[in-house]
Amino acid sequence: MINREWHLLSRPVGWPKAEDFTLVEAPVPTPGEGQVLVRNKYLSVDPYMRGRMSAAKSYAAPFELGKVMQGGAVGEVIASNAEGIEVGDHVLHFFGWREYAALDAKHAVKVGPTSVPAVKVEARDVPLSAFLGVLGMTGLTAYAGLLRTAAFKEGDVVFVSGAAGAVGSEVGQLAKLLGASRVIGSAGSDEKVKLLVEEYGFDAAFNYKNGPVSEQLREAAPDGIDVYFDNVGGDHLEAAIGSLNQGGRIAVCGMISVYNNTEPAPGPRNLARLIQTRGRIEGFLVGDHYDLQPEFVQKVGPWVASGELKYRETVVEGIENTLEAFLGVLRGDNIGKMIVKL
Repeated sequence: MINREWHLLSRPVGWPKAEDFTLVEAPVPTPGEGQVLVRNKYLSVDPYMRGRMSAAKSYAAPFELGKVMQGGAVGEVIASNAEGIEVGDHVLHFFGWREYAALDAKHAVKVGPTSVPAVKVEARDVPLSAFLGVLGMTGLTAYAGLLRTAAFKEGDVVFVSGAAGAVGSEVGQLAKLLGASRVIGSAGSDEKVKLLVEEYGFDAAFNYKNGPVSEQLREAAPDGIDVYFDNVGGDHLEAAIGSLNQGGRIAVCGMISVYNNTEPAPGPRNLARLIQTRGRIEGFLVGDHYDLQPEFVQKVGPWVASGELKYRETVVEGIENTLEAFLGVLRGDNIGKMIVKL
């Protein structure tokens, strides 16, 4: 049996290139004591992975050159030397970018209908891929960033950038379900703008490529915004500060507009406005908020099962296309969560 896995060959400068990576054939690993062997079924590719390709100091260790990369994955256990996990179980883990993974059982989380007790549905209603997105780290990121970091409260006007992405689309819908008075989203195409309004229930949305973000935001939110959930940075962050109401809060989840810059991006030019509004900007990492996981699943699980909270996945098939799927996320090709199906 052959295990195909992606290795990082060199650290990208600017936009990652195909020659920075290689798909390697290796033997399928043998699980040791306390380990399980997983045949991965779905892999996650996410914007944060671009940061781990750099050697710069960050919140996560960089990928090692010449070695297999990491990322979220769900798969089926095909061998187990660990108590509590049986052959045939499905697990969530962090050893993606490969077809087979041997890992300590303590790093594997069982997933499926039984792992979402609030969702009384059959397995087909909660597909495995959902645990990489709407009911996984992506969903918890949206939930923690909106409720804890941005301190959302009923009646708030909420602006979300990158709103057609996996996190952004869930943020906007959660805000609506929890009583926001108005939710505005930005996206990079007219198709995505239509999706935000017609399917996800945003009150307004705009294509940031159609004009200055600040002008389009003022038109969509004439009375200002109380919460900004930032996935983009750059001109979006500056525009949000310009429209922030008194006591407004900005949760910084990501800044995809600057990830491939070779020079430092200029900061917002209107930070002094935070003095006038008594506004607050706070960055966050989902890893600091796993204590919210039970509450998140209990509250959001039924909304997913009932269809009140909608989600999309962009599915790319084949381990050989994982790199292209990742680059697609950086380009904004995906609608919802980008998933690689093996």
